[in-house]
Amino acid sequence: MSKKLVEKRTLQAYQCDRYGNVRPLILMNELQSIADRHAEHLGCGRTYCLENNVGWVVMYYLVDIIELPREGEELTFATWPSCQDALRATRDFEIHGADGRLMVRASSQWILIDMVRRRPLPLANHLSPDVVVPQRAYGCAFEKFPDFETNKTHIMKCRFDDIDVNQHINNAVYAVWATESVGYVYRSAHKLRKIDICFKKEISPDTPEICVDVAIDGLVSRHKIRVGDTEHACVICHWENM
Repeated sequence: MSKKLVEKRTLQAYQCDRYGNVRPLILMNELQSIADRHAEHLGCGRTYCLENNVGWVVMYYLVDIIELPREGEELTFATWPSCQDALRATRDFEIHGADGRLMVRASSQWILIDMVRRRPLPLANHLSPDVVVPQRAYGCAFEKFPDFETNKTHIMKCRFDDIDVNQHINNAVYAVWATESVGYVYRSAHKLRKIDICFKKEISPDTPEICVDVAIDGLVSRHKIRVGDTEHACVICHWENM
């Protein structure tokens, strides 16, 4: 049986917003970063993918923020593969504060694809079930998000710095597009409590503009990220008042 990867780091000022809370971009990138390192350690990371012309594609990120990490706190990050079936692998995460309190728990779902045919591959051919730690940090289901009626549409641009070394728009950028699309006034008065992302289709880095359809109902905001009539991701954010 595999073990969890556990790392410590201190949250820096440049990683925080105007109130000293971790930025959504940083939070999502930190989760992705430790996941990448663990996958590499398990022999199914970027090196393996490049050698075999395969790639991991994320389908869902479900992140429950019990307490937003703040500037200066030493955080303990943990991640592990929590389950897998024929085609889908689940990876869970926890972030604990310096005193051991649970601050963030998250779950993500992935498929491994053939980079030429762009089709899912049987995990048994590439990933041993022995790497699984049968424990869930956040035992939620990966389900289709409900549709909603749009209140407004926010236009985003794909920046050069949004593109990662895999030559696609970084997964964390979708969280930025969603949380920015609620508007400055709403964002200034609320803290992010939960963010669920369902990824549907990659967006080309040279796309001139991205539409984010938004509907805000109290402390819940819903977002469709699309290019033209094609929906590329759906996001649900839960907030709390400052």
